[in-house]
Amino acid sequence: MGIMSGITGNAGPMSPQEATAEFSRLLSQGEQIYAAYNWVRDAMLFTNGRMILVDKQGITGKKIEYLSIPYRSISRYAVQTEGHLMAEATMQIWIEGVKDPIEKEFNSSVDIYQVQGVLSAFAVSR
Repeated sequence: MGIMSGITGNAGPMSPQEATAEFSRLLSQGEQIYAAYNWVRDAMLFTNGRMILVDKQGITGKKIEYLSIPYRSISRYAVQTEGHLMAEATMQIWIEGVKDPIEKEFNSSVDIYQVQGVLSAFAVSR
């Protein structure tokens, strides 16, 4: 991930192997990470059972929130390409029972169509 993408908070790709090594304690038996994206300190993981958002908080990043979202809870999503400062794409994900969408920005090193494909493959099959 480039320095400007890190400063502006845009996600870059993370290999599933790297994500599994870092976040294996979050996974249940038989659960696998199929795609992962990271920001400066945060991450978005797509497993075969759920989407996991990792949010490191505070100056030191010792306080961490792990948000687990089962795919069946995702009601819809939208993608907007190009136009936000240094972002190449912005994705919004709506969760049932939650008014405001989760919004994430991705840099040009991420194939946003692949992100949509992963989300569709898991969310639609639920």
